[in-house]
Amino acid sequence: MYGFLIGVGVLLLLSIIWMVYRIQTLVTVVKGSDKKIASGSNKVNAMLFIVFLVGLGALMFWYSIKEFDNYQLPIASEHGIVTDQLFWITMAVTGVVFLITHVLLFVFPYKYQYSETRKASFYPDNNKLEIIWTIVPGIVLAGLVISGWMAWSDITAPAPEKAHVVEIMGYQFAWEVRYPGTDNVLGDYDYRLITASNSHGIDFTDKNSIDDFPSPVVVIPKGEPVLFKIRARDVLHSVFAPHMRLKMDAVPGMPTRFWFVPTKTTAEMRIELNNPDFNYEIACTEICGKGHFGMRKVIEVVEPEAYQKWIAEQQSFIKLNPALAEGLPADTKELAEIQLKEN
Repeated sequence: MYGFLIGVGVLLLLSIIWMVYRIQTLVTVVKGSDKKIASGSNKVNAMLFIVFLVGLGALMFWYSIKEFDNYQLPIASEHGIVTDQLFWITMAVTGVVFLITHVLLFVFPYKYQYSETRKASFYPDNNKLEIIWTIVPGIVLAGLVISGWMAWSDITAPAPEKAHVVEIMGYQFAWEVRYPGTDNVLGDYDYRLITASNSHGIDFTDKNSIDDFPSPVVVIPKGEPVLFKIRARDVLHSVFAPHMRLKMDAVPGMPTRFWFVPTKTTAEMRIELNNPDFNYEIACTEICGKGHFGMRKVIEVVEPEAYQKWIAEQQSFIKLNPALAEGLPADTKELAEIQLKEN
C-alpha cells in the first residue's frame, strides 16, 4: 500500500513540474520569443530521452537481477535443460538487438536535436544495407525456429516403450487423473459415457479399463520416462508444470501428449529450495472460466521403488465403485469380478 501511495505521489509531482514548464512555455510564446523557446524545448526533450534511457535501463537491469530466482525456477526434468538453453540463447540474441536498437533510438534524438546551424542530409535508400538487414535476421531467426522445432519434436514424439502412462483430464474447474493398471495400457473412453459415477467417461467394456485407477495427486517416478496423455472434457485448458518445463494444451476432442523424465524427487527439491512445504504442481494456463484460478493438481515425484509400492496399493475404479461392473459383457465382467475379489 505504501509503495502504491509513493508511486501516486511521484506521478503527481511529475505532473506539477510538467504543468509549470508548459505554463512557462506559453508565457514565453506570448511575449514573442517562440524561436528561443523552441530551441530550449528541443534541448529539454533531448535530455529527457537520455534520462529515460539511463533511468529505465538501470531499473530494468536491477529488477531482472533482483527477481531472477523468482522467474528462473530450478529444472526438474531432462528436457528442461534443453528448453532453458533455447530460451537463454533466444534471450541473448533478441536482447542484444533490443539494447542496440533502443540505445540508438534514444541517443539519436539527443545527438541530432534541432539546430539552426545544421541541415539534415537526404538519404533515400541503400540497397546493400537493406539486403544485409533482411538476410541476417532471416538466417538468425531460421536457426532459432529450427532448433526450437527440433526440441519440440523430441518431447511430442512417441514416448519410450516402457514409459509410465498418466492421463490428465481437465474440466471446469479441476484436473482428474487416471492410471493404467499392471498392463500399463489405458482403457478407451467416450464422452457419451460420462455420468456422476463415471466422470472420466471410461468404457468399461474395454478389457484394458478394468484395472485403471484414479489418484488425487499425480505420482511419478524419478529417472524414468513418463507420458502424460492429456484431454479436456468441456473447454480448452492447458497443463502447465513449470519445474518440469512442461506445457501442453488440453483440447476437447483432440487428445495431446507430452513425455518427460523427472530428475529430482519432491523431497530433493524441498532440500534444494530449503522449503519443507514445496510441491510440484500442475496449473491451468488457459482462462477457462470463473474458477480457472483454482485448477491446481499436486505432482509428487518419488524414487522408482516407492512408485512401484504406491502402484501396488491403489484400487481400481471397479473396486472403488462395484456398480460400474454391472451390465458388462461376460468376458469383461469376469475380469471385473477378479478385480473385486483381490485384496
